[in-house]
Amino acid sequence: MPHSPELSANFPAIRSQMVDAQIACRGVSDPRVLAVMRTVPREIFVGPYWKEAAYADSAVPIAEGQTISQPYIVAAMLEAAELQDDDKALEVGAGSGYVTALMGRLADKVYAVERHPSLADAARERLRALGYDNVELKTGDGSKGWPEAAPFDAIIVSAAVPKVPPSLKKQLAFGGRLVIPVGTPDEQRLVRLTRMGTTQFQEKYLGAVRFVRLIGAEGWKKADEPQAH
Repeated sequence: MPHSPELSANFPAIRSQMVDAQIACRGVSDPRVLAVMRTVPREIFVGPYWKEAAYADSAVPIAEGQTISQPYIVAAMLEAAELQDDDKALEVGAGSGYVTALMGRLADKVYAVERHPSLADAARERLRALGYDNVELKTGDGSKGWPEAAPFDAIIVSAAVPKVPPSLKKQLAFGGRLVIPVGTPDEQRLVRLTRMGTTQFQEKYLGAVRFVRLIGAEGWKKADEPQAH
């Protein structure tokens, strides 16, 4: 059922409780990440029939068979990306625009790519309505990144790949961080690659995850995407 007026009035409190109960207690400690998770209205980025589930400890379905990831996973990825006020960042797989919005509150400029035109249009409108004007979003193949805007200080990929796309590695600035789920359709490893040189990357394992597939030239070739958890 659509959300009630009472629930709407309580969204800020529910959002704060989400951060305390789902994120901070699991080890995410970056104060800037915790602050934006308390500020950006997650309920705006789901459909009207899912607003009551927006702050659940799980992924939430959106259109086109996609999802908004579990709040803790989102926070953990943001913390791993180590976004700074003067960074230029890229998100691949923007979906409803929720992670894009969070990144926009942490970085100076954010570029985002979404392959579904309907999702991209809706995300762009949400971001505009919220006044998040340091974000540029386009429809396209996110596995190829956004070469015209590269290099990026940080890249977050919100969909799974069988292997890290070479284009994304090339578009990472020296010292830049790439946070991405890599693995099979059913389970992936969340990893952070830090570019140490022209061809040198330091890899850190962040945990087991499950995301929808990144469809594209350097991602999955088939569009039969599994549900994320």
